[in-house]
Amino acid sequence: MNKDRFQGNWLQFKGKVKEQWGKLTDDDLDVIDGKREQLLGRIQERYGIAKDEAEKQVVSFHEGNPTNFFERY
Repeated sequence: MNKDRFQGNWLQFKGKVKEQWGKLTDDDLDVIDGKREQLLGRIQERYGIAKDEAEKQVVSFHEGNPTNFFERY
């Protein structure tokens, strides 16, 4: 996928992330930038939850919104 297309798709997708986790700021979303581990860390930080709970939430969200945006490493 070319860089411009990826960035456009991320801009659309991050709106869904913001709807799911409303405490995430625009700055948080800029840092996350499609990186799964960054998303997990920011969810933990903003919501004060353990990593395993954040992981469960992200897995559940991903099942309802399949995408390749999240890096797997």
